[in-house]
Amino acid sequence: MQAAKQQLNLVWLKRDLRTQDHFPLAEAELNGLPYVVLFIFEPSMLAYPDCADRHLRFQFQSLQSMQLSWSETNRVPVLFYAEAIEVFQWFNENFKIHQLFSYQESGIEKTFQRDLQVASFFKSKGIQWHQYQRNSVLRAIQNRKKWDAQWHTYMAEKPLINTYSAGLNPSFFEAFITQHPFQVPITLIKQWSAKEALFQPGGEVHAWQYLQSFLNERFYNYPFHISKPAQSRKSCSRLSPYIAWGNLSLRQVYYASKQKQATLKNKRPLQAFLTRLKWHDHFVQKFEQACTYETKAINKAFEQLKASNNAHFLQAWKTGNTGIPLVDANMRALMQTGWVNFRMRALLVSFLTHHLDIDWKLGVYHLAQLFLDYEPGIHYTQFQMQAGTTGVNTLRVYNPVKNALEHDPDAEFIKKWIPELSKLPTQLIAQPWLISPLEADMYRFKIGVDYPAPIIELQGKHKAMVDQIYAIKKTAFAQTEGKTIVSKLVRP
Repeated sequence: MQAAKQQLNLVWLKRDLRTQDHFPLAEAELNGLPYVVLFIFEPSMLAYPDCADRHLRFQFQSLQSMQLSWSETNRVPVLFYAEAIEVFQWFNENFKIHQLFSYQESGIEKTFQRDLQVASFFKSKGIQWHQYQRNSVLRAIQNRKKWDAQWHTYMAEKPLINTYSAGLNPSFFEAFITQHPFQVPITLIKQWSAKEALFQPGGEVHAWQYLQSFLNERFYNYPFHISKPAQSRKSCSRLSPYIAWGNLSLRQVYYASKQKQATLKNKRPLQAFLTRLKWHDHFVQKFEQACTYETKAINKAFEQLKASNNAHFLQAWKTGNTGIPLVDANMRALMQTGWVNFRMRALLVSFLTHHLDIDWKLGVYHLAQLFLDYEPGIHYTQFQMQAGTTGVNTLRVYNPVKNALEHDPDAEFIKKWIPELSKLPTQLIAQPWLISPLEADMYRFKIGVDYPAPIIELQGKHKAMVDQIYAIKKTAFAQTEGKTIVSKLVRP
């Protein structure tokens, strides 16, 4: 006679790597059955062009942080290396799954199709999968008419305080950790365990440290330094990786910020920050409703946009060797740290698409890999907005020299990330190609040798692409598409 299968619940972690303000964990705890908290490193997702080691390392660090938080409660997040459907099939074969709990994921189409496959499997087995709302992003809405009010209602709620009993059997979890057939390869564990000094470390503990340091002192200069490439590295919250991977819920950040703001006479700096928290969910909501932002122009008329797609230009942009200092400094900072501010991100996209005349699709995954705080809902919607392919947003073309002179007037940022320019006087660093022969001898600097010569002439270079964008924008097809976008995705 076959022994009865152990009955249990499952909690599937995705972009919610925390132990607090976590509704699926709270529901599993209240249910009373033993439950396994699992995280799945899916080979197909690891091989997808938006994924990078820096993302996986951050997730791994976050999972280690959860394990440390749970050290006295006999809980651990159990790691699997397989496709999600394989993991759930294995659980179903070996245990009696009562319920699965998770957050909804506003991810790329690939993860959405994966979720549909998992949902179909559980439905066929008569197993309930409870998916809960992530932040203030709503599933299956047709327009944005009541979205703002719902956002404020959700954010006004006090974050959930999760409590965990200590009564679970540690041997129950030990069996999963050591015996399941989908162990993460040790080579990957070693790779993700390596310390990277210039990257923000993952996990709840570090997330709260960043939040507290921001609310205690760094926020004062937030609205003044937000566009400054050097100063913003300190005065911005730097919480974006922790929000993107769920070390903090947006509601936790909002609640703590509102509490701090209530104690202040000058509420404007934190109000500027709170506004941008709303923008976060605003853009993720767009992507939730239209994940084709990843692969196609959201305004279909712009699929006909023609670009020269010079391969040499694209490679120079990717490696920070365009000969345009502010562009290169930002790309090199991203490669080494995973973060630059919003304006500099917009500048990188604008330069790629407008000045270099390159299709946005050829650069979108490169920056996805570089951003430590890669959030699909923000990344793809913002990329298309800056590239000018929505047809409903104001087209902005960022002049990298003008932005360097205005936002990095002492060349602090450029000198840090392009030290070969440090020998030049400040007035030449933003545009070193203006150096005279006499100055070149004086400073022992040769353009094209010590630092690349510009790959393009900046003056007027963007005009052809901008003219093409405006021409398409005026077509009846683009305007019809624009009306559809506004009615579906834009807040009234």
